[in-house]
Amino acid sequence: MTGMMKERIPGLIILLAVIISLAGLFKGKISDGAAVSVISLAALLIMIRWAKNSLVSVKQLSLIAALTAAAALGRVPFAAIPGVQPTSFLIIVIGFVFGPQAGFMTGAMSALVSNFLLGQGPWTPWQMLGWGLMGMFAGYVTRIKTLRVSWVLAVFAGLWGFIFGWIQNIGFAVLFIYPLTFKAYVSSCLLSAAFDSLHALTNFLLCLFLASPVIKILSDFHQRLDYRYVQADSEHHLAAMDCPQENDDKPGS
Repeated sequence: MTGMMKERIPGLIILLAVIISLAGLFKGKISDGAAVSVISLAALLIMIRWAKNSLVSVKQLSLIAALTAAAALGRVPFAAIPGVQPTSFLIIVIGFVFGPQAGFMTGAMSALVSNFLLGQGPWTPWQMLGWGLMGMFAGYVTRIKTLRVSWVLAVFAGLWGFIFGWIQNIGFAVLFIYPLTFKAYVSSCLLSAAFDSLHALTNFLLCLFLASPVIKILSDFHQRLDYRYVQADSEHHLAAMDCPQENDDKPGS
């Protein structure tokens, strides 16, 4: 079996699971909630595969692992306060500095790792998807050319405080509400509005006051991550790189 075929097998399995779940939904063999859960899990696995394949170097993977641990631990002390999620702030600035792939991996893995302390359950994939998408879209905010980075990130973070809650409400409705209707989903969103608002406000304030210094620190690490050692083959290459040559060190040269 060729290496290319081995790489395609996971994708084919995910596609097959989605097709089977859709066929079962249309024939009435499985519930709406089960079909939505399978499709959402498939989307999560595809996104993780996309992000992982983009992080190829050992330095990148090591840094993402360290940032994931920091984001996961940042969630634990505030778990008793509903809606307060400093993890979201860290995921957003990490995605902003290191890009969409790093943002998605950090967000998704932060949910998985922190739930080993807070409790795993059927909500874990939805949290991974919500925080992963938050970090991924934060990586695209860099395309907005503005000097008010803190304000842009604050507005973005505030909006995602609500979007994250809406994604979790999809998971709640799919898992615990039967029959699954749009009205039931809207009702769950209304019930969680206070917690989502607190999440959005926390995100907004943290990004407004702390985004700039944290981005500066992470940007320094990012620059160090991109350093490369280049071996010059001749004096011509040294001159092209504006490096001092041997004669430059001699007196009177």
